[in-house]
Amino acid sequence: MITSTANKTIKEVVSLKKSGERKKRGLILIDGHREIEMALRAQTEIISLFYCLDFIDQETSLFNEIEAEKRIEVSEPVFRKMCYKENPDGFLAVAEPRKIELQDLELNDSVLVAVLEKVEKPGNLGGIIRTAYAAGADAVIINDAQTDIYNPNVIRASEGYVFKEKIVEASVSDTVVWLKKNMIKSFGAATTGNQYYTDADLGKRAAIIVGSEADGLSDEWLKSADQLVKIPMTPGVDSLNVSVSAAIIIYEAKRQMSAE
Repeated sequence: MITSTANKTIKEVVSLKKSGERKKRGLILIDGHREIEMALRAQTEIISLFYCLDFIDQETSLFNEIEAEKRIEVSEPVFRKMCYKENPDGFLAVAEPRKIELQDLELNDSVLVAVLEKVEKPGNLGGIIRTAYAAGADAVIINDAQTDIYNPNVIRASEGYVFKEKIVEASVSDTVVWLKKNMIKSFGAATTGNQYYTDADLGKRAAIIVGSEADGLSDEWLKSADQLVKIPMTPGVDSLNVSVSAAIIIYEAKRQMSAE
């Protein structure tokens, strides 16, 4: 058991809380039993599993699924130093993130894609990923990422679905080309939209585009989207939280596709 927070291995793990360090080393942190299980189901490569018996109060298959040489027991103070959660469940993993490109995406006849441009807050990013998975979206495409998609807070907000969902980082221009190539119509969510989202034909091959919390969609997307749609709001309210807006339009697209 590792009992010292000054241990070299523990210091290296703690350093992965910083986005720059994760990118530099090509590693991520997964905090929580459920999230680690979902990462395993998605065939994510687990490098190390740290666990603390003081927090574990559930049956687990992790000890059978992860090789003994990768499992490291730590004391309560050490685990608290490493983990993100205020109420940890005793499991934390270091893993290698998956990398998916646009050309890797496999599409069905009916396609639903969520495109997120410059979404800044990890909670919003994770929430939209969770919504996309729940709605059965084919993929989430992230343009000009403002936060690491494997930020531990994104993982937590997505409840681990960041590992289940097909997530691609791509430029706006590459995304526009890919959508057109695959005959997917793009619907940009904007207050300047000329049609309410409920009146738009989202029922076939649709990409729902949402922008940053502060600025909405960029000029590039406002010009490139096939259609701009808006959500009706009471006068005086100029916008909704981006994860709420995304959920509203994604589920309308899901409803229309189910009705086809």
